[in-house]
Amino acid sequence: MTMAGESAGTEARRQRGLAAEHRRRATEADQRASRFEIAERTESETARVLAPLAGIGYHLLADRRWPGSGTAQVDMVVVGRAGVFIVDTKAWRDVTVDGDRISRGQEDVTDEIARLADLAYATEEALVHVGLAPGEVHAVAALAGQREMHAHVASVDVLGVHDVIGHITKRGARLSAARVDEILAALLQYFPVIGAAADTEAQVIVPAPVLPRRQPPSVESMDEELVDQLLDGVLEAPIETWMASLDPAQAKLVRRSFNGPARIRGAAGTGKTVVGLHRAAYLARATGGRVLFTTYIRTLPAVLESLLERLAPDLVGRVHFVNVDAFANQLLKARGITFDLDALEARRAFSTAWNAVSASGPLKAARFTRRYWEEEIASVIKGRGLTDFDQYAELARVGRRHALPVEARQAVWDLYERYTSELRSRGVSDFQDVVLLARDAVRAAPLDDYAAVIVDEAQDLSCAMVSLLHALVGDRPDGLTLIGDGQQTIYPGGYTLSEVGISLAGRGVVLDVNHRNTAEILEFAKQMVADDQYVDIEGVDGAGDAVSAVTRSGERPAVHSFASRSDHDAALVARIE
Repeated sequence: MTMAGESAGTEARRQRGLAAEHRRRATEADQRASRFEIAERTESETARVLAPLAGIGYHLLADRRWPGSGTAQVDMVVVGRAGVFIVDTKAWRDVTVDGDRISRGQEDVTDEIARLADLAYATEEALVHVGLAPGEVHAVAALAGQREMHAHVASVDVLGVHDVIGHITKRGARLSAARVDEILAALLQYFPVIGAAADTEAQVIVPAPVLPRRQPPSVESMDEELVDQLLDGVLEAPIETWMASLDPAQAKLVRRSFNGPARIRGAAGTGKTVVGLHRAAYLARATGGRVLFTTYIRTLPAVLESLLERLAPDLVGRVHFVNVDAFANQLLKARGITFDLDALEARRAFSTAWNAVSASGPLKAARFTRRYWEEEIASVIKGRGLTDFDQYAELARVGRRHALPVEARQAVWDLYERYTSELRSRGVSDFQDVVLLARDAVRAAPLDDYAAVIVDEAQDLSCAMVSLLHALVGDRPDGLTLIGDGQQTIYPGGYTLSEVGISLAGRGVVLDVNHRNTAEILEFAKQMVADDQYVDIEGVDGAGDAVSAVTRSGERPAVHSFASRSDHDAALVARIE
C-alpha cells in the first residue's frame, strides 16, 4: 500500500535529477562554446598573420576537414614554392618541452602533437602519385599570440604564430609554379572544405582555394623583419628541381619498406643516387636514428652532403656521408685498434715482392701486366679476406675477365704471401687490411650507431667492404640499401651477394625511366656497349637494364675523326666554346 505523498516525492526527485543533468550539459556546452570562441579568435589570428604569404604566391587553404574524420578540422594548409605546411593553431600557455615530450602546464600533450605528425605523414603518402618528394610536407603547431618559440617534437615544429612565416620562407624556392599547381589540385581533394559532402559514387567537384578573408597587408604596414622574410622567400635561388620533385615511381621507392636488405638498380640516368639521397633523409626522419650513406669514391660524400644541406637542412648531422675506406679508418681509431696505413710504403712493399717472385712463370705472360696482379691481390684475395690457397683455387673470380689455371693461381698466391710478409716487416697496412680489420672489429663487437646504411655504386665495393657494412645493420627491415648498376663497374674485380651472405629474396627494384640522358645520346651509348657482358652482384649474367621511357630529347651525337692530335684539340676547344 503506497504511503500518501510518496509518488509526489519520487517525481520531485526525478525533476531535480533532470535539472542537475540539464545544468551539467549546459555547463559543458558553455565550456565547448568558450573553446570554440577561443579557437575562432586564434585561428583568425593565424590567418591574419599568414596572409602576407598570399602576396608572394602561396595558397592558404583554411578550415579544411581532417581526412578520414567527420568532425575534426585542419586550421590551415599552406602550399607554395617552399613546399606544403599543415598549420594547427594552439591556444596554449605555459608550454614546456623536455626532450621528445611537450606539456601544457601540468598536462602532457605530446599525443596531440603526434596526431599532427601522423597527418603530415599521411599527406606525404597521399601526394606520392604527383611525385612530391618525402620531406616536403611539414607539420607546424602554431602557438597563438606567441613569438620566438622554436621547438621540435615528434617531427612537428612547435612555433610561435609570429614565427611561422619566417619558418616557411627560409626554405627558399623548392617547387616550380607548375608543380605547385599540381600539388594544390591534389591537396584540394585530400582536404575537403568543412561541410562539403563526403566523396561517394558521385564525382567530386574540386572547390576553389579558401584564402584569408582579409587582403594581404601592404608592405608599408609590415614590420621590417617580416618584409625581409618575405623578400628572402621570393629572391632565394631555387634548388635543383629533382630535390623536391621525383617521378611517382621514385617517390614510392623512397618510402617503400623492405623486410631485409634491398637493391636498387637501373641504367645510367635513371636517378638511382637521387633516390638514395631522398631515402637517406626519409629513413633518418622515420627511424629517428642516424643513417650512414657511403660509397667507394672518395670525393662523392662531400658533394652529397652539400646537397642534403639544401634538400633537408634539418637532417644535417643525422646522415653521415663518408667513403668506405675513411669509415673503416674512423671505426678502428674509435675502437682504439692500432694500425699504420701507409699507401706509399705499401707500394714499395709490393714492388719488393714483385721483384722477388716474378722473374719467370705465368705472372710474366704477355697478356698480363703488373697492375693486373696488383688488382688481383687487392680485389680478389684481400678484397674477400681469403686466408688459404684452397679458397682461392676454387674461387669463381667474378668480373676478372681472364681465367686462371691452378698453376697461375699458385703463383699469384706466392706473390700475395710475399707481399704480406713485406707489409709486416715494415709494420704498415694497406687499404684492404684496414677494411678487413674494421669488418672483424664489428663482427666481434657490433656497432649500434646506425639505423640504416645506404651504399651508392655498390658494384664498385669489394666483398669485404660490403660484408663490413652488412655487419652494421644485419638483415633488419630497411637496414641495408644497395644502389648500383653492374654494367657501370669502373674498378677491377667483383663479388656476388651470396658470398657475403646477403639474400635479396625479391627485394630488388629496377628504375627504368631515364631522366638525365636524351633519347639520342642513350641510343648512341647503347650501340657502344651492345656486346658488353658482365656478372652482376646478384650473380647473374647481364647486358644492362632496359629503359622503358626517356624524358628528354636533343641533338644526335656525331662522330668526328682528325688527322692529328692538334686538330682534335682545336676542334674540341671550339666545340666547348
